[in-house]
Amino acid sequence: MSPEGPKSQPQVQGDRTAAIAEQKVLADLAALCLQGDAQAWEQLARTQHRKIYGICYRFTGSQSDAEDLTQEAFLKMYRNLASFDPTKGGFSTWLTTLTRNLLVDNYRRSRLERASDSLDESYDGEDDGPTKAERLADGGKTQEQHVSGLQLRAQIQEALKQVSPELREAVILRDLEDMDYKEIAEILQVPQGTVKSRISRGRSELARLLKRIEGQVM
Repeated sequence: MSPEGPKSQPQVQGDRTAAIAEQKVLADLAALCLQGDAQAWEQLARTQHRKIYGICYRFTGSQSDAEDLTQEAFLKMYRNLASFDPTKGGFSTWLTTLTRNLLVDNYRRSRLERASDSLDESYDGEDDGPTKAERLADGGKTQEQHVSGLQLRAQIQEALKQVSPELREAVILRDLEDMDYKEIAEILQVPQGTVKSRISRGRSELARLLKRIEGQVM
């Protein structure tokens, strides 16, 4: 939710119009890529890198794993670009679905999550570190608030790693990627009711884990 409070109807309509325009631009770039336009591919990859990396990082909690999976996602996107159909949905939903499937496949292959990587990694990098979880923490303006915000983001990432994958991905897509229930349902290929249930359970589990982690560090 926006820190300024609920959005007005004109703001919501403006956001929706901007989102539609953005998806049109991405669809046009994808079409140019299929025609062999190298510049269009470079632009598409550049604009989507942070999004893909962010999803991979949230799911794995490891910078190195996220970087490797981001490269795999780009290769998969390139190889499957012809399957994108703008009449069936936006490019962002298609790309997130592709990335999500890659992450699930990776999880099934490894089965073991790395439990200690995240807390030892830097969270203050401009491009490589997480950014969207800042909405869940008060970064503040003072140095003390800044440090507190970094600590909370570390705790959030640590807690996310302990949430079951199906609940974790639902929370990530809703609270960190700002997707609506319909988009998430399309990506996860489950009913919207299931999406809402997973988000609710995931948030409850995350809150419980954060409380436990907070108790351990105090």
